[in-house]
This record gives sequence, C-alpha cells and structure tokens, in this order.
Amino acid sequence: MLEVRDLHVSYGEIRALKGVSFGVGQGEVVALLGNNGAGKTTTLRAISGMLAARQGDVVFEGSSLVGVASHAIVRRGVTHVPEGRRIFNRLTVLENLEMGAFTRSDPGVPEDIDRVFSIFARLKERRAQVAGTLSGGEQQMLAIGRALMARPRLLLLDEPSMGLAPVLVEQIFETVQTINRQGVTILLVEQNAAMALSIAGRGYVLETGNMVLDGSARDLADNPDVRRAYLGEA
Repeated sequence: MLEVRDLHVSYGEIRALKGVSFGVGQGEVVALLGNNGAGKTTTLRAISGMLAARQGDVVFEGSSLVGVASHAIVRRGVTHVPEGRRIFNRLTVLENLEMGAFTRSDPGVPEDIDRVFSIFARLKERRAQVAGTLSGGEQQMLAIGRALMARPRLLLLDEPSMGLAPVLVEQIFETVQTINRQGVTILLVEQNAAMALSIAGRGYVLETGNMVLDGSARDLADNPDVRRAYLGEA
C-alpha cells in the first residue's frame, strides 16, 4: 500500500532523513520506533506532504505523493494525526469533526460523525463543548476522530499516547486496534515502544535519520538492543 523509497529530507543544512526506505502493507499496523530526533515525525510529515523531499519517493497505492499538496493527499486516502493533536481549540467537538471532512462533498458525513461517536462515546457526550476545554485524552480522541472523517485508507499516527495517563493510553491503543479491524491501515510513531509493539505486526527502528532495524513486532520486542534502548531494560 505504502512504499517509502530512499527518502531524504532536510531542515536547511540539517539532514533529517538520510535515505529511508520501508513499506506498509494493506491492513497492517506498522510501528516506527526511535529516540527523539531520530526522524520519526519528519517521516510522517514527508508522507503527508507537509515537508518536501530532497530525494527519493513516497508511493501510495501505486502513485507518487512527492510534490502533491497535503489536502490532495488527504483526498487520496492518507490522513495524519500530528504530534500534539493540533485540534481547533476554539471550535466545538462537532465542528472539529466537520472540519475533518472538508475535502468531501458526499452525503455520508453525518453517518461518519455517528461512527466516530460510536468509537468515542465520550466525544458524543461533549459534541457541543469547545475543544480547547477537553482533557488531554479527549483531545487525542478528537484528533483521531477528525482524521477518520476523511475516510482514510492509511492513517498516520504520531505519538498518540503523549502526555496521557496509563489508563487512557490503554484506551487509545485499544481504539487504534478497533480502527484497524475496521479496515484502516496504520503507520504508528510512538515513544511507548512496548505498547506500540504489542499492537503492531511489524516495526522499523530509526536512528539519526537512518533505518537501522526492521522485523516482526515479536522479533523487535525480543531484540536485546531494542529492549535496552526502547523498553527500558538493562
């Protein structure tokens, strides 16, 4: 479904990605692991058109996304839940969800709002509440729900557990699994490597802009280097 080929991305003179290549198959949950500054967020931003590639290609369902505007990438079926949620704080929950459907002109938007409310019952209770007054967990739910309103086939999730209490982290990851079972492929960037590998089928490890390791989630979880670096084991 998604192929990233020899991707190079720079911030001025700083080379953030140095020839990254990997793939995501239809229906998968794939984890992208690495320390801060490894290039994980940069990778997602390049896929979703928020950053320009200096070299390489991003191919989604057989067509290149390089040079395609972000809103057009959304129309092609790729949505991005950014690090830090980036909801519209002054709009209500319902208005945020409606904004997630801004690329659509079909009559199915109300049905999809109901679908999001079925996944996140707490959002339904707060549909008229101003989004900036929600708790951190509720804002993360809203950010994911807003992305689902575009009917993505590939969902890019950047640090969905950041700043959340453990009980909410478990809830968010259970929801990610539910979304995947409903047919949405997921590329997951997550500092909580143990949680990410518990729901992913495969994973990749980035270090300072280079892809250094890949394998099944089980193999990565059993790898001594991964366990030391990302799972907190001596």
